[in-house]
Amino acid sequence: MSFFQSGRASTGSRAIILLHWPSDKRRRGRTSRAGFAPHAGSRKGMRPRSLKPVKSGGCRPSYYMILTVTILAFCLPSPGSTQQCTNGFDLDRQSGRCLDVDECRTIPEACRGDMMCVNQNGGYLCIPRTNPVYRGPYSNPYSNSYSGPYPAAAPPLPAPNYPTISRPPICRFGFQMDEGNQCVDVDECATDSHQCNPTQICINTEGGYTCSCTDGYWLLEGQCLDIDECRYGYCQQLCANVPGSYSCTCNPGFTLNEDGRSCQDVNECATENPCVQTCVNTYGSFICRCDPGYELEEDGVRCSDMDECSFSEFLCQHECVNQPGTYFCSCPTGYILLEDGRSCQDINECEHRNHTCTLTQTCYNLQGGFKCIDPIRCEEPYIQISDNRCLCASENPGCRDQPFTILFRDMDVVSGRSVPADIFQMQATTRYPGAYYIFQIKSGNEGREFYMRQTGPISATLVMTRPIKGPRDIQLDLEMITVNTVINFRGSSVIRLRIHVSQYPF
Repeated sequence: MSFFQSGRASTGSRAIILLHWPSDKRRRGRTSRAGFAPHAGSRKGMRPRSLKPVKSGGCRPSYYMILTVTILAFCLPSPGSTQQCTNGFDLDRQSGRCLDVDECRTIPEACRGDMMCVNQNGGYLCIPRTNPVYRGPYSNPYSNSYSGPYPAAAPPLPAPNYPTISRPPICRFGFQMDEGNQCVDVDECATDSHQCNPTQICINTEGGYTCSCTDGYWLLEGQCLDIDECRYGYCQQLCANVPGSYSCTCNPGFTLNEDGRSCQDVNECATENPCVQTCVNTYGSFICRCDPGYELEEDGVRCSDMDECSFSEFLCQHECVNQPGTYFCSCPTGYILLEDGRSCQDINECEHRNHTCTLTQTCYNLQGGFKCIDPIRCEEPYIQISDNRCLCASENPGCRDQPFTILFRDMDVVSGRSVPADIFQMQATTRYPGAYYIFQIKSGNEGREFYMRQTGPISATLVMTRPIKGPRDIQLDLEMITVNTVINFRGSSVIRLRIHVSQYPF
């Protein structure tokens, strides 16, 4: 090893050392171009020095590298003076000793480029990262084996007098020394030596810590702010935001699923069936329905009987009988209910021999009943010529002003029959030349409920002009007067009409 520059050691002085790398194949790492070596102590912004190759007989070229080494010098305190440390050391006031300063940690970018900083007592070295310093065996440049030119010999440096230095081990930032002189992680979160805000949580990491926010919060400008999850549609139906969280609820008729967000319809009909009769489930609710003949009450749950008979008086022909959930029609005595369930039909008691008439009486069927008619009796001067006719003979002086014949007839009319109504027709059996006929009601029309309307030369119709309420029996004498001017004849015949008005209008 040869020195290119040397001098007296002083505080903070430096010396340039030339290192020699053998150029054999065993040398590891990359090399620079032949004959040049980079300056080991160069920093960013400075060009590395270069040396020309050294030629020697048949020897191979050698490579050199310049390293900057800080030469240490210490000022020892003299009696009565204040103790001070040289550059690269700091005074420890407790022990009174000078402790080395780690420039590799305290000086930013102490070594630049592809150089690595190596701390030394009182200084530091910058060496290539890819070419560690190789220290070959010592060779005397003045021996006979070296035939090349030699650099000028530098005077020997005085041996430095280093003080005894006690250097404690140093741990990286975020670590501390334990009792076994091992660097262990410092839990800043446990020791409350972190700088997290009160709204943040401290999470310890290897050699440090991080400040984070709990679930439901997000970090904004160093503060943990609550996240309003309801704004992002987290819930299917109802959402309530709370600090750091949220809660989902469902509308009535729904239940919250296990995911805590979606809602499912509740089948009220399957779980509790609140309806009295029929329950129909709907989405989110239910409706109650009633059986035919019932109607839903105002509470929407119970059913009450529907009085169909109150809807209309024409629902049944005679009488409507309401029953729970339904109704039926009934007919009075003397009628039967037809297949339509509402109409009544008369029972012909005379035809079915379901009457109480005697053998001498005649059964006459009426609407809803029957009449037992006694045999006719012809009063003087009339004589009976048939079971329904009486005759007054012309040769009998008592018949001069009397109708020639009296014919007995029966008919029935329903109560309250609509009017006007043609109910009976009267007609002459023989028409004589030169004769005309007059029709009139001779007796029985005191209430003026009827009148005769002549419909032809020999016929007329009995018209009912007022409705008659039954049961009632009316007897009318309908007279037909025959007038013949040719033979100067005037005569009459009478039909004694017995009208039986039934009790019911059907």
